[in-house]
Amino acid sequence: MSDIFISYARPNEPLAKAAGEALRAAGYRVWRDDELPAHRAYSEVIEERIKSAKAVLVLWSNDAVRSQWVRAEADAARELGTLVQVSIDGVLPPMPFNQIQCADLMGWRGDTGSAGWQKAVSSIATLVGTVSAGEAPAAPAPSRRVMVCVLPFLNMSGDAEQEYFSDGISEDIIVDLSKVSSLSVVARNTAFTLKGKPVDLAALARDLGATHVLEGSVRKAGTRVRITAELIDCADAQQLWAERYDRDLTDIFAIQDEISKAIVAALQLKLLPREKKAIEQRGTTNPEAYNLYLLARQHWISGNKGDQRRDKAVVRICEQATAIDPGYARAWALMALAKAELRFWHGMESVDALSPADRAIALDPGIAEAYCVRARYLQDEGRIAEANAVLDQALELDPESWEVSKEVAFLYFRQGRMADAIPYFEKATALMESDFHDPNMLVTCYSGVGDSEGALRAARITVARCEKVMASDPSNGFALGTGAGSLALLGETARTKEWTARAILIDPDNLTMRYNLACGLVCLGDHDGALDLIAPYFDNLSLPQLSHWSIDPDMDPVRDDPRFQTMVDQALARLGASRAALPGEGRGAAMAGG
Repeated sequence: MSDIFISYARPNEPLAKAAGEALRAAGYRVWRDDELPAHRAYSEVIEERIKSAKAVLVLWSNDAVRSQWVRAEADAARELGTLVQVSIDGVLPPMPFNQIQCADLMGWRGDTGSAGWQKAVSSIATLVGTVSAGEAPAAPAPSRRVMVCVLPFLNMSGDAEQEYFSDGISEDIIVDLSKVSSLSVVARNTAFTLKGKPVDLAALARDLGATHVLEGSVRKAGTRVRITAELIDCADAQQLWAERYDRDLTDIFAIQDEISKAIVAALQLKLLPREKKAIEQRGTTNPEAYNLYLLARQHWISGNKGDQRRDKAVVRICEQATAIDPGYARAWALMALAKAELRFWHGMESVDALSPADRAIALDPGIAEAYCVRARYLQDEGRIAEANAVLDQALELDPESWEVSKEVAFLYFRQGRMADAIPYFEKATALMESDFHDPNMLVTCYSGVGDSEGALRAARITVARCEKVMASDPSNGFALGTGAGSLALLGETARTKEWTARAILIDPDNLTMRYNLACGLVCLGDHDGALDLIAPYFDNLSLPQLSHWSIDPDMDPVRDDPRFQTMVDQALARLGASRAALPGEGRGAAMAGG
């Protein structure tokens, strides 16, 4: 029998063939449906082959998502614990498979050295029992693929403001365990949807494919920290391992290392030398710098996109972290991302985001997010081919990064490549539950490519997430502005007008918010109201912001309005630029004619 069964949609046969050839060259026995015997029923052979395979490689694509056969094959593999999945065009696997890690093979043409292929092969090797040359032999593969769900650790510090620390510890453990090739880890975003909810082991096993759950708590007081953790088997609710750590904060990194290694040992898995080294690389040995980074990170993912207060706070905190530890690459990279927001979204052209990005890369060439900032500068200089090459580098380094996914999506969007941007906006939306801006960009992109169903689906996600953010932060004008645009598309005129009025009262100087409010009014047909809203925006916007306007299909209905044209001309004159600098120059007759 074969080691590996390849599941794919018929239009993707060339890639399935390339994958099969690469796996055979590595010594595996591979089967796909071009080997079906003429005398037997298709379904009978497929079922037999899936059950006998040690690994089932599913090639997800837009075509595969629509294929009942691929879904059925993936479901059978998930039940057997043999599922290995890759995305060949950037599409996310459908429910429930999107809760399981998926290697990114977008653009793959048979390169066996690519990071995405290596990730898939590593999982296959664990299931089949083969390892690459030079590695120590792996432990015998378990009958089911081990899948650990790390639940967000409880904050037991008695101070809700310490939540960022317990969340940060949980995220780092997820990252650590994801470096172990012999196990799978439920994605961070999925795990965090379970925060504060009762643990239902049967549901975790059924819905997520989890075989084990790690839960725990964190108590931080002064210079001391107490972390408890326990590993539970979903099948019988038995505790496989538990430990309590009472240490100085200076030992926080050692504690995380010990937890990850203890889990691997309890599961009787093999931790390869390179994986052990990767887990132990923290980027800093200073607990104060680490604490500041976690605080900045919490602000960054808080759902306050478009809020200058957030971006300035992240910069300040990261500056403190890098002052304490100048070699902390993650803090430099996060600082660069926040400064890029200030420079490119808020028109603060004197802000230098490139220097901290370059510093981060010099310290850690594998820090993918910093390359996105480089790409943004290159794009604004008109060096599009170079910008795209840098984006490819970022994706190669970390295809599962939320920051990388959304930055790649935005850079494609600004090039007018909306169809290319969609899978990355989809991925960013899936990776971060607090993110309301990327689903809003999906509304724009789906509208731009004529997919009204996709636009409506994204609009519903946007509104739901904006409502959640506003429940905890009623003064978040950008969430109001973003949600108002989606409400307009959904036909909720009264709520659109209500949210627009509230947003202007709460945060009248938020120019980026005004942009989204104007999009909502354009959708309602109130062109004069939209232009009234954006007049102050045009008085202050930067060339990158004006370029964004020239691309955005939400503004197509007002492009030929004389008022809009006057605003564009005045902004270009103030910036010393011409219409040739706008990537969307051809979107309207007046824009093209000048």
